[in-house]
Amino acid sequence: MPHLLEPDAPLELWLRDRGLPAWRAKAIRRWLFASRVESFDEMTDLPKGLRDDLASEFSLWTTSIARHHQAEDGTEKLLLQLHDNQRIECVMLRDGDRRTVCISSQVGCAMGCVFCASGLDGVIRNLSTGEIIEQLLRLSRLLPPDERISHIVVMGMGEPLANLDRLLPALAEAQRPDGLGISQRRITISTVGLPPAMERLTEENPGYHLAVSLHAANDELRTKLVPVNKSIGLADIMAAADRYWETSGRRLTFEYVLLGGVNDSPDDAAALARLLGGRAALVNVIPYNPVAGLPWKEPTATSRERFLGILRDAGVNVQVRRRKGSRINAACGQLRRLEPILPSHASQLAQGER
Repeated sequence: MPHLLEPDAPLELWLRDRGLPAWRAKAIRRWLFASRVESFDEMTDLPKGLRDDLASEFSLWTTSIARHHQAEDGTEKLLLQLHDNQRIECVMLRDGDRRTVCISSQVGCAMGCVFCASGLDGVIRNLSTGEIIEQLLRLSRLLPPDERISHIVVMGMGEPLANLDRLLPALAEAQRPDGLGISQRRITISTVGLPPAMERLTEENPGYHLAVSLHAANDELRTKLVPVNKSIGLADIMAAADRYWETSGRRLTFEYVLLGGVNDSPDDAAALARLLGGRAALVNVIPYNPVAGLPWKEPTATSRERFLGILRDAGVNVQVRRRKGSRINAACGQLRRLEPILPSHASQLAQGER
């Protein structure tokens, strides 16, 4: 049964084929996106027969919430179970008036970044457009009626540019006035750097903010941290990023996970400043968020500040990613499809509680 919002099951066409007016689609979308109903039966201004037909023809939900975690800083994380029993995670981040959601694009990840939990078990498959939209709908239902999602970052599990065919229609749904109404300027797509897909995005839809995950300023170290770099190389990634900037006019963001004793030295900082070469870009420095079972460590405060100082002295626009949700494994690099035991649950499990 197709998802209501899959591109190959357009609601408007289905209604037209049954001789129903186009405004019915707007009513259905209003119930789903604005009123946040959980079933077709709750769409009370639709005829009962239409509600029954919709329920028999379409799936409103193909996911279920396997677990819901909440952190003291307002971060919430959902572990979603998909129709084939695979699992993904997505996150709601609160910061002042901003309500940012971090969504996944794949079940697992094939990029192999050695410090990231999302790729520990490899990649299973791409998410469908409907499954991507459902993350937005599930997360929006965590908010009170007077609040709305303000920003979307596609920085969860998976490599977004490896699933553009399904991701772009989902983001288009999010932008619709009768959808979530989120401006394209408030949507960021993150990539480890896949030049052909970056070129495609440049040609087809360069309106999004693009964030390129670097983590090293030379190919030797980057290949150790991001194995897929061996077949790509930083030169091609930077060239594709430059073309995106030239076409979109949007400031690029380069992300750099700071690993203690690995890529946080003064030489690493100076090399990063040289790589950026005066580009009008933002470097988002992300102190490593620990992942159970991985050997990496956080940078010391001294090495972090020294790294930032060298970049700033070189004229690089840099900021530090605020850590949110790390206690529920919802911070950058901590999302995964196989849920580990959280510290808060360890004592309960020791006592036989579930």
